[in-house]
Amino acid sequence: MEEEEQENEDIESQINQKPVNKKVAIINFILIFVIFIGLFIYMVKVDGLDNIIQLLHSVDYKWVIAGLGCLLIYWICDILTLHIPIKRIYKTQPITNSIKVAMLGQLFNNITPFASGGQPIQAYELTKTGKRVSDSLSAMAIKFIVTQTALVVSTLTVVLLEFDFFARLMQNYIWIAIVGFIVNILAIIVVILAGIKKRVITVITTPIIKFLGKIKIIKNPEKTIEKLDKSIDNFGEQFKVIKSEKVMVLKMFFTAVVQSFSYYSMTYMVYRAFGNNGISFLQIIPAQAFLLLIMTFIPTPGSGLGAEGGFYLLFNSIFKEGTINLSILFWRLYTFYLPILVGAFFLIPTKGKITKK
Repeated sequence: MEEEEQENEDIESQINQKPVNKKVAIINFILIFVIFIGLFIYMVKVDGLDNIIQLLHSVDYKWVIAGLGCLLIYWICDILTLHIPIKRIYKTQPITNSIKVAMLGQLFNNITPFASGGQPIQAYELTKTGKRVSDSLSAMAIKFIVTQTALVVSTLTVVLLEFDFFARLMQNYIWIAIVGFIVNILAIIVVILAGIKKRVITVITTPIIKFLGKIKIIKNPEKTIEKLDKSIDNFGEQFKVIKSEKVMVLKMFFTAVVQSFSYYSMTYMVYRAFGNNGISFLQIIPAQAFLLLIMTFIPTPGSGLGAEGGFYLLFNSIFKEGTINLSILFWRLYTFYLPILVGAFFLIPTKGKITKK
């Protein structure tokens, strides 16, 4: 028990000392701004300023507003999937704090490569209202498991329903799509195994870590193995919670499914805003899911450049001629720039009540 308390204190100390590297964050903000300016210059050069202004006048703004509605639903679902497990541990957890923590996650996920900055800042923010880091990480681990499962299940369901259209649209990339979905499924299987069959994971990972240590890729393989062992134990505890709190998990799962579809819907709203028709909502979803998969492997803040390039390659053939570049800008406003702008608002310090277990 004392060792566990000491470990929690060590983790809290690390997070409180340096939750986010400010210098890296500033560089990332500059990079995001440069990407935005570069996209705008590219649009002006390719489409012409007069054509862009004319196109803006022709946009059906009811679909733009509908897209904002989808973004709001996405945020609400993200807040709820975080609030539900935290509320289970801390009964007095206010929704206002969960809103702030979730939106800070939106901000830092978008300004850091591989969305790596969200969880540390969320854990840091939760400790400011008296929550233990181990409890915060526990809630976020449950959220990750449930939301990833909901994402894969909902996406695969739609892919199977619209497979013919998806195969035609992705004919040049179908093998990448298949590999990507397999990787996601394997990731979930690995996480589940980590929760119920620890030895299976350690037997596989230990020799790999030792080999990487021998070729000097990992500096301290023994310490890495020890940290991994503790992480797997933590996942095991989360699976006990998942098995014992079925109602809570079901609430989170259905909320996460709605969250996935609201994210995918933004692309469809952009599609309709520019006068496109002929492609159904369900047909847009698999392609957007594949784009999201590509974005997770791009090592720039918010998957900058890769996201825009992927959108162009996937959707250029089904958008009206001359509308694709401005469509990319609108889509990125929903999925990237607005989360940053709104999330930055929650950096303003507020007084939070200390919550007790």
